[in-house]
Amino acid sequence: MDTLPTPWHASPRQAAAPYSDSATGEIRIPLSLFCVDTHLRDVDLVLTRAEGEAFLEELRPALTAATATAVTRRPEVVR
Repeated sequence: MDTLPTPWHASPRQAAAPYSDSATGEIRIPLSLFCVDTHLRDVDLVLTRAEGEAFLEELRPALTAATATAVTRRPEVVR
């Protein structure tokens, strides 16, 4: 059965940077939740240090691929 993509998405919260709690070792990433373009609420994604490191390693290939594609593309000659 085909399903439609969800209209929900999360974005980094404006003017808020990720931070860590030195007492617990947790990493908190401030996010804003949206449904289409309607702001629903602000939440923190809370990860352990190990989860944060694993998440970064999973993101790294996608970030590297996007950068490599943008850097290695050469403009075509206009005729």
